[in-house]
Amino acid sequence: MKIPVPLLGFPAFTSERARRAIASAALAWAALAGAAAAAAPIPLAHPDGMALLSRSLQRADYAPLAETFLTQANLAYCGVASSVMALNSLGVPAPAVSGYGSNRFWTQDNLFSAEASRAVLDPAVVARRGMTLQQLRDLLASTGARARAIHASTLDLPAFRRLVEASLANPDDRLLVNYLRRSVGQEGGGHISPLAAYHAASDRVLLLDVARYRYPSVWLSLATLWQAMRSTDPDSGRSRGLVLVSRGQTN
Repeated sequence: MKIPVPLLGFPAFTSERARRAIASAALAWAALAGAAAAAAPIPLAHPDGMALLSRSLQRADYAPLAETFLTQANLAYCGVASSVMALNSLGVPAPAVSGYGSNRFWTQDNLFSAEASRAVLDPAVVARRGMTLQQLRDLLASTGARARAIHASTLDLPAFRRLVEASLANPDDRLLVNYLRRSVGQEGGGHISPLAAYHAASDRVLLLDVARYRYPSVWLSLATLWQAMRSTDPDSGRSRGLVLVSRGQTN
């Protein structure tokens, strides 16, 4: 009796058809794993992350945001911290800050000092639940900034790419994104942070994560972020998305 010679990785008596099916499945899984690795976040501080920044042609927002970067004051203040970074980096006129004399700048406390801002959101509620995309837009508009919310369900990927390229090459606006962490390979739920740069060759965007006690700033695949923004926010019943912020009164 002739004993079948086993093929590497397959039982000795597996049929040729079964072996081909198993091999095909293995290749498919390898391709998926490769795609997942290619889309995995790249920390800014990693040599690959720094290389992407140095080669980016759309990074007008990086330096102003880096100078005003801060960590959210509590677990739900991602939208507040992102707003403060945007307002300070754009030079939007700010109220007084206790203990700083005549110097004026935005903080995570005085963002709610104006009656118009408190009419939009109660800071105690934000500290418990965070905020929706529309609330983020309304809070920014209450400071006198121009703010426009765009739900990702209304944007296809090419349109999102064009918007990102234009915004991150323009020093006069800021782009805050609201997305689902789980959809970009991180733990957690909805989150808000500013974008600072775009690298066209790799089709990645640099996200300055305001929860730096938990995650570093990372380069994300644009397509992955777009999908994460299209997730539904259970508080609003609508998709997440982005807010475009600039100086000047909102129409």
